[in-house]
Amino acid sequence: MSDRPGSIELVESRLSPAAAVYRAVIPAGEPWIHEIRQGQIFRIVDLNGNQAVDTLFYNAHDYSDRYSAQDTIRAQANLYLTTGTRLLSTGGTVLLTIVADTCGRHDTLGGACANESNMVRYAIEKRSMHACRSSFLKAVIEWDRGMTKRDITANINFFMNVPVTPEGGLTFEDGISQPGKYVEMRAETDVLALISNCPQLNNPCNAYNPTPVEALIWDPQAS
Repeated sequence: MSDRPGSIELVESRLSPAAAVYRAVIPAGEPWIHEIRQGQIFRIVDLNGNQAVDTLFYNAHDYSDRYSAQDTIRAQANLYLTTGTRLLSTGGTVLLTIVADTCGRHDTLGGACANESNMVRYAIEKRSMHACRSSFLKAVIEWDRGMTKRDITANINFFMNVPVTPEGGLTFEDGISQPGKYVEMRAETDVLALISNCPQLNNPCNAYNPTPVEALIWDPQAS
C-alpha cells in the first residue's frame, strides 16, 4: 500500500465554469449539502489555497450506503486520493470517480475536527470553537431527511496534507494546494454531497486562516 507523494497524478479538466449548471461559494467555516445526479461532474475549487474541505458522500437513495475510507483505500492500495480514485461506499457502491485533479492528493485518514478533539488536542478552552462535525450536524438537521449524528462518519479532507509517519502516526502539515486548485469527480450513481468548509484555526490545514471554496456541477452532456 502506497503512502508516497510520488503517486500524484495531475490532470486538468476541459470543462468551462461558464457551462456549469450550478455554482456556489461556500464561506469559510460553513456547511453545504446538495444532491448530484448520476453522470454529473462535481468540482470543488480551493479559491485561496491551503483550505481543508471536509466532505462526506452518500448514496442518495440509501444514506446508510455512505463513503467508506477503508474500502476506498483497500481498493486502490493507496492512502491518498487523486485522479482515477474510485470513492467506494460501505456497500461496495462506486459513488464517484475522481476525473481531474490539479492539487495532486487528498487526505482520507485525518477525520473531521470536533469540539471534543479541539479540547483534547489543543487546550480545554478550545472546546467552544466551531468544528466540522458541528457543521455536518447542522447541515443534516436542516436537510431534514431523517439523517442524524450517526450518519456523520469518516470523511475525506480535500486539499489537506496529512503525512503518515514511519511509525504509523498522522501529522497535520502545511497544505500542498494553491489558489485555484481543484478536484473534479464524476457521480457514478445519484449522490448526496455534504461539505464542512473547515473552520480549524489550531493547525496548519487551513494555513491558520479559513477561506471560501467553490462548488460547481455540470450535466453529463457538458463533458
